[in-house]
Amino acid sequence: MPDVCQAAPEPSAWVVRHAKNIPSGGTVLDLACGSGRHARLLCGLGHSVLATDIDLGRVKDLEGQSEIELWQTDLEQDSWPFEEKQFTGIVVTNYLHRPHLGKLADCLTDSGILIYETFAAGNEKYGKPSNPNYLLQPGELLQVFGARLDVVAFEQGLVHEPGPKVVQRLCARQQAVAHRGR
Repeated sequence: MPDVCQAAPEPSAWVVRHAKNIPSGGTVLDLACGSGRHARLLCGLGHSVLATDIDLGRVKDLEGQSEIELWQTDLEQDSWPFEEKQFTGIVVTNYLHRPHLGKLADCLTDSGILIYETFAAGNEKYGKPSNPNYLLQPGELLQVFGARLDVVAFEQGLVHEPGPKVVQRLCARQQAVAHRGR
């Protein structure tokens, strides 16, 4: 059987840079996994992964991998499908659904890591997405997660790899229970 944890489209450099911060021993959620490029990366780093998307057609080759669970679900339904789940890490790239955005922090274990990277306002000058519903506003990830998580790194602005686009990126750690709400 081929090593599907290694074969993949190129993962995001932001995710590669911060994936090392994810604690071992738990499950990492790859939300809106698409082609599975980050599920593969995380698997290759020794993590168990729950990869979820509305269409799992591009990750069929991952079926049967003991380290990766595939879960087909509509992430934009009214109810949040991960209400009772906890993850040591959550990775989200090129996806935004504001009604559930803040719920990601609730799904992190103590010291769990959120790695988020998606398109931001200004991207409409460079291509899709251009709909404001799918573009983060300046500082939006900090507004949503800054008071609830410890921010490890944050960036926003124009990037040129793999092509020009405007993005916002956040890596943040869940606070220990004793420190939450302070």
